[in-house]
Amino acid sequence: MKEILRVVSLFAGIGGMDLGSEGGFSFLDSRYRKLPARVVYAMDIDEAACDIYNANFSTACHIQDILDLDSHDVPDHDILTGGFPCQAFSIIAQNPKRLGYKDDRGKLFFEMCRILRDKQPLAFIAENVKGLLSANNGEAFPLVIDHFEDAGYHVTHGVLNASHFGVPQKRERVFIVGFKDKSNLAAFRFPDPTTQNKPVVLRKVVMPEETVEAQYYFSDNAIKGLMRTKNKKSMNKGRIQDMDQPCNTVAAHLAKVSLNSTDPVLCENGRYRRFTPREVARIQSFPESFELSGTRGAVYRGLGNAVPPVVMWHLMSGVLSALGKKASPNRQKTIAKKSGLALEIS
Repeated sequence: MKEILRVVSLFAGIGGMDLGSEGGFSFLDSRYRKLPARVVYAMDIDEAACDIYNANFSTACHIQDILDLDSHDVPDHDILTGGFPCQAFSIIAQNPKRLGYKDDRGKLFFEMCRILRDKQPLAFIAENVKGLLSANNGEAFPLVIDHFEDAGYHVTHGVLNASHFGVPQKRERVFIVGFKDKSNLAAFRFPDPTTQNKPVVLRKVVMPEETVEAQYYFSDNAIKGLMRTKNKKSMNKGRIQDMDQPCNTVAAHLAKVSLNSTDPVLCENGRYRRFTPREVARIQSFPESFELSGTRGAVYRGLGNAVPPVVMWHLMSGVLSALGKKASPNRQKTIAKKSGLALEIS
């Protein structure tokens, strides 16, 4: 069965999930074939992120607060995707203490459930930080699952490490997948790791030292200031990266990274620096053709918040396979009717 299924993307950001959903891109030495899925509607509240998205996709990303999004304005679709805001669930955000679903940002997944209830697509994929599993002493995650199930879906979840799928980054995220039809859930499997035992290392994506502009290097004063601290081992807190390992997780605030932060930095020939935007894009598995428009801060923020496209490609491949292989003849007709395209059964 071959048909193009329509995807609606909530909290689209700069489009990591969407690029992975559609496929048809290259990263390092691999080609990720085009998948039978097309994004027909995308939205995000961040104008700068939408600008980057719109420089790279033919489908426009609408600048929209999901709280104001009317379900009638969302086109019919087959798969709903969304990385609902994670700040309230992140294990990094300990000051103030994690609020999880009690925080306004943590409640936005209810809006995703609202769209699911109103539009009833065949499947959905939601993404969030691994800290969601333990937020509110473990109370938040069962609540999230219950609401997705109450929207009418059979649900499963799994934690995927980006470095296990050809991405040069140790980034763990929880993915929640749901299907209207229980047989589709039975057919679904989270993707098997492809590079777990031989990960892609940071050295593969770092720019040659002579091509990196001076603005990305930390000043001598910054380094001397850190070395004057009582605990000289605090340099390790900066998580200086091993070039022969995948990078630690890149985050949204890389524009403000310092040697005394918890963000990954590089040390080359005794010189310390932050990553360039293009290096962050590579660490996140965006292709070289992906345009990084806008201010440096906006680009760092958008990249740090993104889902690695390569990880999403593997996951969407599994969802599409589950929707196709186990569909009954009547279900196939339903899918064909919803997609508005002719159905080819092989």
